[in-house]
Amino acid sequence: RALYSAAEALRVITALLGPVLPGAAARIWSQLGMPEKLEDVRLGQLAWGQLSAGQRIGEVEPVFPRIDVNKAVAEMRALEAEVTAQHAALVGRPAEVPPPSPKIPIEDFAKVDMRVGLVLAAEPVKGADKLLKLTVDIAEPQPRTLVAGIAEAYQPAQLVGRKVVIVANLQPRKLRGIESNGMIVAAVAEGGKPVVAGFHEDVPVGARLK
Repeated sequence: RALYSAAEALRVITALLGPVLPGAAARIWSQLGMPEKLEDVRLGQLAWGQLSAGQRIGEVEPVFPRIDVNKAVAEMRALEAEVTAQHAALVGRPAEVPPPSPKIPIEDFAKVDMRVGLVLAAEPVKGADKLLKLTVDIAEPQPRTLVAGIAEAYQPAQLVGRKVVIVANLQPRKLRGIESNGMIVAAVAEGGKPVVAGFHEDVPVGARLK
C-alpha cells in the first residue's frame, strides 16, 4: 500500500511538473508505465486512485544522467570555435591569424624600398583570370609596369587614380610575357580576397614608407 501511495504521488507530481520540465517529466511518466501520453493529461482531471493496481512499470533509468565532462568540454570548445568564426566573419577579421614570421634585423627591413604609387592605368592580362596589368607612377621619369594578382578582387576602373604601396626594388619578373617591375602591397586573409594597402591622408607620389 505504501508503494502504491508513493507511485500515486509520483504520478501526480510528474503531471504537475510536465509544463515546467517537459523532458524530465516525460521520462518519469514513461518509467511509471502510464498508458496515456503526458501531454494528453489534463491537470484538472488529476485525482487520487487513478493508478491501476498491478500496473507494470517501464524501464528504469536515470532521469538526469551524469554529464560526461570530457564530452561536454569538447562540445563547448567546438561551439566556441564556431561562434568565434561567425563573429570574425561579421567584423571582417580572420578566425585564425597566422603567427608572425621569424624576426629580422632592422638592416634587412631597410633593404625593402616601399614607395607611394599612383595607378595611371589598369587592364586585365589576357589568358589570366587573376592578373591585372598596372601602370604606376612613383615619381620616376617613366611610370612602371606591374603585374598584380588582384583581378578577382578589383575591376580595373576601381584602381585607376588610386594611391597604392609599391615594393620598388624587386628584381623584374616576367608574368604572362609582361615584365613586372615591382610588387603592389595587399593584405590577404585566409581564404579571402586581396585588399590593396592605401592611405587615409594625402601622401605625395614617390614618398618612401619607413
